[in-house]
Amino acid sequence: MKATLQIDGMHCAGCANAVDKQLENLEGVKSASVNLATESAVVEYEGDLTMDDFAEAVANAGYTLIRDDSDSGTRADKVEEREQKKYETAKRNMVRSWVPTALTLLWMLPMWIAHYMFLGPVGMELGMILLSGFAIFVPGWETIKSAWKSTVNLSPNMDVLIAMGALASLSTGFVKLAHELGYGPDFHSFAMIGGMIMAFHLTGRFIETKAKGSASQAIRKLLTLGAKEASVLREGEEVKIPIKELQVGDVMLVRPGEKIPTDGEVIEGSSSVDESIATGESMPVEKSEGDEVIGATLNTNSVLKVKATKVGNETFLNQVIKLVEEAQGSKIPIQDFADRVTSIFVPVVLLLALVTLSSWLLFPDFFGGIVEWASAFIPWVNPDLGSTALAFYAMIAVLVIACPCALGLATPTALMVGSGLGAENGILIRKGEAIQRMKDVNAIVLDKTGTITKGKPTVTDVISFGETKDADLLKWAASVENNSEHPLARAVVNYASEKDIKPAEVSGFESITGKGVYAELDGKKVGVGTPSLMEKLGTKISSNVSSQKQQLEEKAKTAVLVSFDGEIAGLLGIADEVKEDSKQAIDELKKLGLKTIMLTGDNQKTARAIADQVGIDEVIAEVLPDQKSNEVKRLQDSGEVVAMVGDGINDAPALTLADVGIAIGTGTDVAIESGDIVLVKGDLSAVIRSINLSKKTFTKIKQNLFWAFFYNLIMIPLAFVGWLHPLLAEAAMAFSSINVVFNSRRLGKAKLN
Repeated sequence: MKATLQIDGMHCAGCANAVDKQLENLEGVKSASVNLATESAVVEYEGDLTMDDFAEAVANAGYTLIRDDSDSGTRADKVEEREQKKYETAKRNMVRSWVPTALTLLWMLPMWIAHYMFLGPVGMELGMILLSGFAIFVPGWETIKSAWKSTVNLSPNMDVLIAMGALASLSTGFVKLAHELGYGPDFHSFAMIGGMIMAFHLTGRFIETKAKGSASQAIRKLLTLGAKEASVLREGEEVKIPIKELQVGDVMLVRPGEKIPTDGEVIEGSSSVDESIATGESMPVEKSEGDEVIGATLNTNSVLKVKATKVGNETFLNQVIKLVEEAQGSKIPIQDFADRVTSIFVPVVLLLALVTLSSWLLFPDFFGGIVEWASAFIPWVNPDLGSTALAFYAMIAVLVIACPCALGLATPTALMVGSGLGAENGILIRKGEAIQRMKDVNAIVLDKTGTITKGKPTVTDVISFGETKDADLLKWAASVENNSEHPLARAVVNYASEKDIKPAEVSGFESITGKGVYAELDGKKVGVGTPSLMEKLGTKISSNVSSQKQQLEEKAKTAVLVSFDGEIAGLLGIADEVKEDSKQAIDELKKLGLKTIMLTGDNQKTARAIADQVGIDEVIAEVLPDQKSNEVKRLQDSGEVVAMVGDGINDAPALTLADVGIAIGTGTDVAIESGDIVLVKGDLSAVIRSINLSKKTFTKIKQNLFWAFFYNLIMIPLAFVGWLHPLLAEAAMAFSSINVVFNSRRLGKAKLN
């Protein structure tokens, strides 16, 4: 079982690691993936764990579980309300921190310009302590509290570094004040810097909150897509009801310009429906009686009567929301490295800060010389502070510059924006690791039926032998095939129905996977299927039959043999049309350097004819459904990194085994468990878009990680040698996190075609 949890109060990668650890410690939890960017966790578990258990685990880490069981419409309002509240709180804290900080700056100006101390040394130092203390302990209280909680839980987060930097700076003010009162040694005061560190930190938090809110629009957008109410027919009268009161079987009246309230089937009328929110395609789709429609899509030009087939959490929209939430909460392999780094980052930085302080105190002349030399070209470096003050100065800079927040945001923000972009284009990422694995794929295996072709075969040829009439041949075949759900069987039955031929009752029906079916009709055995079936039934195939069969196969048609009472009675030619975009899509795949392979149960000649039609490199034909995964394994063993594209039904084992499984959905059926990526629209061009999405998203992740690491690699040594002002360190730290979020947001404007 899976649960997606919303968690309040997380600020950094350390917070996410703490929650992750507590959730994974729960008995029955198989895995937990906590996402800082979305402030959520996807938990896979077994047994009878409840939300109370998850809430307790999250509370043990020092955070709060948000419970929300409302429908998508209500959830949209609640999510918006929570986001707005976070934004307003962050803004209020930022403003409240800068008011006292601005006062300290104004207070310091006369001293910097004219060496005049307003209220004298004691009054000034006391004022700096009070104003900075207010900034640290009032608007910055959540940071201080978070630092304390994470320390108590032995999972120190980045707030620990901010709190220590701010408090260490503030403490120097007390030492200076004691000296001015005649009770301690002279020491340079950094009290003002303590308040400014918190002000810069809260400013960064505000900008980050605003940027993250914009980056996470995908879910909010999906939540607001649904209709709020529906017009239903009750006892012959039209009644308007809220969406949550809809029931399966209700008949809805949908006028032009209205959203279809929920998934259903058209029972009366015909119209064009804009399905762009589901498939990413802008052209409306014609719908008439018997067609499926998707909730939240737009009826454009005529009145439709629609019978509700899915409501609540079972609808297409809610399934998409669930998949996007899971994708945004999942982790990819490259993030494991970042997580391992961030899990030890804070303790390492604390040790490094201690080493910095110790080194400066033990080797003051060495470090003093470096500062003296740098003061000639770095204006904020002041060698006159004294060795002890400079040691504290460097230590504080190291504490605040080394926060790992950018590392924690690098992967999840890009994945969050990428999965949202995918959802808008009919591409649903079920497993985040597919984003990374896709870049290594060099072979793409395509199922034929429903992937390259439309998956709706029709009878094109009826060839009777001997004295058999076409009508008799069709009746025998349809009577047996009427007991099968195979696509070819349905094609035969439907074609017979079009010819007003009704199937007869049969007995002793048997189906042999991959070979065909047989049964008894009026005491005579009838077989419909492949030469292998005929051989099993003891029916000989003449050279004339083989020749006719070959001619059909050379035209890319499936030739189905029909036997009656031990003799071949005729042949049925069945064709499955190639999708309009298949050839172009396969050409694009080849341009991307991918080897294209078609996997099908059809015979070699028919398969080769289809492959030549669309330009596929290699054909693996006559493969039974349960053997498809063996072929994928064989390709992998030969060194290929394989992406498999199929319909997610009989292709499920192969999709699961492939390095990346791409399942093609069927309209409202998006909950395909076997695919890593689900394509809502069945066109093969969507595979190209999914590959482009994967590559663009992974490129953003690499960019984010590079800048996060590069920033720390450059800045920490500068802080260590005393060249980096603590305020510049805090500003740079905040900028790095903001840069990662904004860089990820740019992905939302990417073109996938």
